[in-house]
Amino acid sequence: MGRHGWTSGARRWRLTALLGVGVAALALVVTLINTLPGGGSTAGTSRDGDKVHGTPATPPHQSEPYLGWGFTHTQFSADEGSGAATDRVEGLLDQSAGLPQNQHIMGWGADNPEPVKGRYDFGAMDRRIDFVRKSGGTPVVTLCCAPDWMKGGKAGVDNTNWSQAALETAPRPDHYKDFAALAATVAKRYPDVRHFIVWNEFKGFWNDAEGRWDYEGYTQLYNLVYQALKKVNKDIMVGGPYLVMDSVDPRQKEDASTTFRGTWGAMDQRVLDAFDYWNTHKAGADFVVVDGSSYTRDDDLLPNEFAATDKLTAVSEWVRQRTHDLPLWWAEYYVEPADGNDDRKGWSEPHRVAVQAAGLIAMVKGGASSGFYWNPEDEKGSDCPGCLWTPTDSADGGRALPMYDLVSRFSREFPPGTRYVTVSVARDDVPNVRVLASDRTVLVVNTLNRSISAQVDGKRFDMRAYEVKWLGR
Repeated sequence: MGRHGWTSGARRWRLTALLGVGVAALALVVTLINTLPGGGSTAGTSRDGDKVHGTPATPPHQSEPYLGWGFTHTQFSADEGSGAATDRVEGLLDQSAGLPQNQHIMGWGADNPEPVKGRYDFGAMDRRIDFVRKSGGTPVVTLCCAPDWMKGGKAGVDNTNWSQAALETAPRPDHYKDFAALAATVAKRYPDVRHFIVWNEFKGFWNDAEGRWDYEGYTQLYNLVYQALKKVNKDIMVGGPYLVMDSVDPRQKEDASTTFRGTWGAMDQRVLDAFDYWNTHKAGADFVVVDGSSYTRDDDLLPNEFAATDKLTAVSEWVRQRTHDLPLWWAEYYVEPADGNDDRKGWSEPHRVAVQAAGLIAMVKGGASSGFYWNPEDEKGSDCPGCLWTPTDSADGGRALPMYDLVSRFSREFPPGTRYVTVSVARDDVPNVRVLASDRTVLVVNTLNRSISAQVDGKRFDMRAYEVKWLGR
């Protein structure tokens, strides 16, 4: 959504101090060898980008287009830090039996994968994939973003522009095939990755002249990537379009849909148009991907933070209807507006977890089968609102936080294929609780900032303010 920490943490190549004239001369020779005729270093890169990395996990015999509920690695994650802390997170995740983990190929913790055409640097990406493998996760790769030379920038490991504007620039049309080739290279390097998302939030695909999304350009890129990945392995699962499902104040006339609206607002018609074009002209899709927030583009929670999550149900139903029930993934979902620094620190943790739980329930009720929590891990410190675990910079880090308990348990209790059932809720409690139930588990969320006594599924129990309670059946 352009506000969730795009910084990459990329390495910068620097010459260290040289000891002696002989070493300096040798360094000069190496530099000249590793420099393109037109400028731009190739130092640290390799031509064998498609060489299988490490020891791939054994993928399932048959890939499925749904994975359940997991998270996305962001700029800082548990692949780096104190050994004790990273081991602690690996242990947590290993207990969660295949929790899906998503990683982008450039930015959000990964370096420029192809700084020069045909020359690759997958060091950071390798480390992230290794972490997913060691922690027993199911790897998912988001194919975003693109090397500078595909966007009109300079080639070379020294020339990567890590500004937000540069990172969020789409490849030029004459480089769409190059990006598809990079996607195929990634698929060959990590053969245990069977699920790929094409691009992120239509970044760089805005048509200024017409005031709408360049859905033709995105769809052209998507189709080339889809075809390239299927050539690598027909069992690879591919999905898009990863659109931000924006909504606006229902009283707004400009850009507001006249037919798709609710108490939570009105959908932005330009987004709906973009989705419909991709859906009509796509080469194929194994699953469909969206992201979005329960609040409007102006950060309004209508009519309140819990009722606003009904938007996630409505969007899920709309997408499923148009795609003839393709498995639906939410690549990102947000229920708490961010401040100008993209921080979400205004709520207490019980409040935050309760609204997140309501959001998860809302997506499931709309037919979603998979979703990825955007994990905002901090690099260091002890305060990390909304994070899954404490920062891994110190030996005491990597400890589970309340949000991890919610995401991991939701994934465990409500996996793909769950048969959901309706349970009784006392009439007086209906406005105060959100409920999701299967044959064996009931999830109950208190939406009030006070204690209540609730009766659900024939059981009477007390709940603290904003409590999330799990009941066995």
